[in-house]
Amino acid sequence: MQTLEGMIAPKFSLKNEVGEIISLDNFAGKKYVVLYFYPKDSTTSCTTEACDFRDSHEAFTALNAVILGVSADDEKAHTKFIKKYGLPFSLLIDDTHEVSEAYGVWRLKKMFGKEFMGIERSTFLIDPTGTVIKEWRKIKVGGHVEEALDTLKKL
Repeated sequence: MQTLEGMIAPKFSLKNEVGEIISLDNFAGKKYVVLYFYPKDSTTSCTTEACDFRDSHEAFTALNAVILGVSADDEKAHTKFIKKYGLPFSLLIDDTHEVSEAYGVWRLKKMFGKEFMGIERSTFLIDPTGTVIKEWRKIKVGGHVEEALDTLKKL
C-alpha cells in the first residue's frame, strides 16, 4: 500500500451513531481530523484504543482536533459502545467499506488459520487543508494515542 502522507485525504460522508452525516468537508479550514479505523466495537484492543482516545480527548480538542472512529459496525453497536465507555466522539459507519478501501485499510487478514477481509487498525492525521500529514498503519494499541497526540503537538 502506498502512503497517503502529503496527499489530499480521500473525501468521505458517513453516518454516525445517531444517523447524522459526517463529512471530511465539515472540518475544512477549521480543524485537524484524527481519523482512526478499527475492526470491531466492544472487542478488547478496539475498546482499549477507544478508551485511550477518550482519555486524551480534551488534549486533542485543545489542539484544535476532532477525533472520529470508523468501523463497519452499525448505529446500534456504535451507540452501545459509546454509552458503555463514555466516548465523547462520533463513531462512523462504513458498512460498504468504501471509505476503508479509499484509505487502504480494508485488507485481507488472517486469524486462527482463517482468511477474511476486515479493517486493519490505522490512524490518519488530516490537517485543516485536507492533507494527510501523518499515517499510522498496522497499529499496536499500546502508546499509539500518545504518539498521535505528540505528533499533533509538534505542528
